[in-house]
Amino acid sequence: MDTKVQKWGNSLVVRIPKAYADQMGLTSDSPVKVSVENDRLIITPVRRAHLAELLAEVPPDNIHAETDWGASVGNEGC
Repeated sequence: MDTKVQKWGNSLVVRIPKAYADQMGLTSDSPVKVSVENDRLIITPVRRAHLAELLAEVPPDNIHAETDWGASVGNEGC
């Protein structure tokens, strides 16, 4: 598909057709990574990391035992 780069305020924008946005799961305000590779502009969706993926990256020497802070004194123990 051919399109044009357009001016929007002080920036330049490229419209993404709805069919492409739907295919890639993009909505308004979706985070994307913009990069240049081999004279091409690449737009890649950024997906949120899941907690399990983040925890898998924690090295064993940085996993600590549970700390007993005593009984709840306010609304901590919901």
